Amino acid sequence: MSGFLSIRNLTVRLKSGVTILRSVSLDVAQGQVHGLVGESGAGKSMIGKAVLGTLPRALQVTGGEIWLDGENLLALPHDTRRKRIGATAALIPQDPLTALNPSKRIGPQITRRLVDILAWTRSDAEARALELLGEVQIPDPARVMRSYPHELSGGMRQRILIASAFAAEPKLIIADEPTTALDVTVQKQILRLIADMQVRHGTSLLFVTHDLGVVSKVCDTLSVLYAGKVVEEARMHRFFMRPIHPYSRALLAATPTYLDPTGSLTPVPESVISAVEEEVRLHDVRFGT
Repeated sequence: MSGFLSIRNLTVRLKSGVTILRSVSLDVAQGQVHGLVGESGAGKSMIGKAVLGTLPRALQVTGGEIWLDGENLLALPHDTRRKRIGATAALIPQDPLTALNPSKRIGPQITRRLVDILAWTRSDAEARALELLGEVQIPDPARVMRSYPHELSGGMRQRILIASAFAAEPKLIIADEPTTALDVTVQKQILRLIADMQVRHGTSLLFVTHDLGVVSKVCDTLSVLYAGKVVEEARMHRFFMRPIHPYSRALLAATPTYLDPTGSLTPVPESVISAVEEEVRLHDVRFGT
């Protein structure tokens, strides 16, 4: 175990037997940002859900360990695990347009976790919510607290989700593609805001994304995922200077660059995909999945 969040040989399967995550291991150091990169369907979000204990009912953890702040979450009783996660970790979800309850005002949606899980008084929770709305640069926080989600822009809703994640001063935040549903200008603002909040609060951050450009701006280290298997883990500078795995090199080659905006995109070669799929097949044969 070498990180504040340390995942070791995590395996997740559908109850029908299909493997979703294959012996995943990664570390998120205290106060650092670790990027989790891969194509859609690679299993990135499932890693975050496994950590937070929110896997869909059709999925189950069948092997491995998840160490958070010195405790193996998978070895704890369910209720104890829920309390530990509630006090230590939080989520910035993917889509601000659907993550907030449209029938409830913003204030109670920010304060609910503080009151229900951490037993804050309602007045203290509301004061904390107002403070955080100001911290994420939302004008007139008192008005926003009284608003419904449909009365706010997508960018403001994402800022509210960021404020909610930081509300209880969690030691770990999982950001699950938090800019996917936003336009490019707002994406840049939100990325800068998340980076500023992470540094200000000293929070460990697992940043899930399919965008290597985003990773290069906000992360210290990263893991590259393909078909539920980590094919490379590296510090950011080394990865972009000298990626080791052929799939990592192919992903970088396929990433558009501002230095050559008219250049054609380079798809990941079939030979690379075939080689990685053979790695996955050999893993499944070795572990009987």
